[in-house]
Amino acid sequence: MIEENKSETDKKAKSVSIKTSSKDNNHDDFLKNFNWHQYQEGIDKIDEKQIKEFEKLVQANFVDTSDDNIINGKVIHLTERDVIIDINAKSEGVISRNEFRYNPDLKIGDKVEVIVDIREDKDGQLILSHKKARTIKAWDKVNDAHDKSEIVQGYVKCRTKGGMIVDVFGIEAFLPGSQIDVKPIRDYDQYTNKNMDFKVVKINHEFKNVVVSHKALIEADLEKQKKGIIGQLEKGQVLEGTVKNMTSYGVFVDLGGVDGLIHITDLSWTRINHPSEVLDLDQEIKVVILDFDDDKSKIQLGLKQLTDHPWENLGDDIQEGSKVTGKVVVIADYGAFIEIMNGIEGLIHVSEMSWSTHLRSAQDFVNVGDSIEAVILTLDRDSRKMSLGIKQLTEDPWTDITKKFPVGSKHKGKVRNFTNFGVFIELEEGIDGLIYISDLSWSKKIKHPSEFLSIDDMIDVIVLDLDLEGRKLSLGHKQTKDNPWDMYEKDFALDTTHSSKISEIVEKGAIVNFTEDLSAFIPYRHLEKSDGSKLVKDELADFIIIEFNREFKRVLASHLLTHNNSIKAEDDKEKVEPKKAKKKDDKEEVKPKKAKKKDK
Repeated sequence: MIEENKSETDKKAKSVSIKTSSKDNNHDDFLKNFNWHQYQEGIDKIDEKQIKEFEKLVQANFVDTSDDNIINGKVIHLTERDVIIDINAKSEGVISRNEFRYNPDLKIGDKVEVIVDIREDKDGQLILSHKKARTIKAWDKVNDAHDKSEIVQGYVKCRTKGGMIVDVFGIEAFLPGSQIDVKPIRDYDQYTNKNMDFKVVKINHEFKNVVVSHKALIEADLEKQKKGIIGQLEKGQVLEGTVKNMTSYGVFVDLGGVDGLIHITDLSWTRINHPSEVLDLDQEIKVVILDFDDDKSKIQLGLKQLTDHPWENLGDDIQEGSKVTGKVVVIADYGAFIEIMNGIEGLIHVSEMSWSTHLRSAQDFVNVGDSIEAVILTLDRDSRKMSLGIKQLTEDPWTDITKKFPVGSKHKGKVRNFTNFGVFIELEEGIDGLIYISDLSWSKKIKHPSEFLSIDDMIDVIVLDLDLEGRKLSLGHKQTKDNPWDMYEKDFALDTTHSSKISEIVEKGAIVNFTEDLSAFIPYRHLEKSDGSKLVKDELADFIIIEFNREFKRVLASHLLTHNNSIKAEDDKEKVEPKKAKKKDDKEEVKPKKAKKKDK
C-alpha cells in the first residue's frame, strides 16, 4: 500500500517535472521568436532590399518641394487666370497665366520648367513660378556660353544710352555701341527688332549684368581675312577701300579687314582744312599704299598720288619776274603762302611785303582768302618751290633817297622802336633812320631812349649821315636845336656869381641846379659859410664859378669864395683839384655811373 502510494507520488512528481520542462522550452521559443521591432517601432521590420527599392521609387516619382531646384512639371488644367501643374508632389501647383504670355499656345499636357515659389499659401496651396525657373535656367546657359566662348542668339529690343538692349535666353543684356560693328555706327535704329548672333564678353554676378558683343564675331572673321591681305601688301599697290572714319588729321580706309590711314596732306594736292571737303563716309575709293611698318599693322595710304603733281603741268610762261595772281591760303609768322594754281603755292616772306626794314607780322599786310598780285622772285621746278614778293610791285623808296633826304635836311619822323643804344625813326614807308642816344639831347643825361621818347611820337630830326650801300640813315634830334652850352659858356664864365639852392648832398660835396639843364658840383670844403657851418639841402646861397668845361660838360662852383676874400681864386682852384687826376676823381665822385660808362 505504501509502495503504491510512493509509486503514484513519483509518477506525479515526474509528470510535474515534465510539464515544468515543457513550459520552460516554450518560453524560450517565445522570446526567441518575439517581434521586438514591431513591439518597439509599432510596425513590422521591412527587408533592406525592399527599402532600397522603395527609395528608388520615391526618388523617381516624388518631388521635394523644400529646395530651389528646377522641376519639370506637366500642365493638367488651364483656367482664365491660372495654370495647374502636376510636379508629382502631394498636391498640384498653381502658376499665374501671365508668366506664359510669351507662349500663347500653351495647352494641357505640355511639359514646363518650374520652381517652388511658396510651399503653402494661406489657403494651403502650392505656388510655383515658371518665370523664375526660366531666369535660373537662362543664367546657367549664359554662364556656360561665357565659359565656353560659345555663340548665342539674341533679340535686339531697343536703344539705350550708349548702346542697345538685347534679350538673351530671357535675360536683358547690354550691347555697347562700340561692340556692334567694327566700323562706327551712325544709325542704331537699323538694328532694333532683329535677331543677331553675339558673344558673351562679360558677366557681373553681383549686379546681374551681362555684356555681349557682335563686333567680336566680326573681328574673328576679319582677322582671318586680314592675314591673307597683309601677306599680299606691297608699296605702290593700288587697292579699293571704303571710307570708314574721318578725323581732323586724316581718313581711315577699310581695305577689307585691314585699316589704313590717308593723312590729310595725302588727300589732295591743294590745301584742305578737313577731309570732308574731299571725301564722304562709306565712299568707295581707290588708294595707293605709300608705306607700312615691319609687322604691317600701320599702313599709310595716299589718294592724291593717283593723279599727276600740278607742278608737272606748270607752263613755261611762269618764269622769274612774272606777275601772278593768287589766293592767300596760309599765314605764318614768317610770311604767307599764296596758291597761284591748284596745288601750286609760293611763299611771300614778310621781308618781301614792304620796303620797310622794320619787320612786322604778315597779318599786317594780308589775310587768309585775300586775292593778291605778286612777282615771282625765285622758281625751282625740281624742288617745287617758289618765292614771291609784293613790295616789288612798287618803286624802291631808296632809289631817289639822296634827293628826298640829303645830309643836313630837316624832317619829321615817327618813333618805331627802341634799342639800348638809340631809337629808330620812320621818315616814310620803307625809310627808317637811327638816332643814337647821344644825339637825343644836348644837356640831359639819358640812360635809355624810353626816358626821353615814347613809341609813335612825332619828332623833328636832321639827317646826319647817309649810307646808300648799307641802306642806313643816321639821324639827330638835338641838332634841330641850338646847343645851350654855347650860351652857358658865356653866362657861367669863370668868377661869375649865381644864386641857387642846394639840390642834393653827396659824399664829397653837393649838387646845385642853376637851370633845368645845367648842374654844378660844390666840393665839400667850398660849402663852408661865413660862420664856419656847412650849407645844407634846399638852402639858398650864392656861388662863384671856379671851373667851366664845355667839352666834358662839367661845372665846379664855390660858396666859400663868396665871403673869404683872403684866398685867391686861383689858389682855391688848385686846392680843389691840385692835379688833373684829382679833378677826374671829383668827377667820378659826383657822377660815378657816367664815369663808369666812359671807361667802358
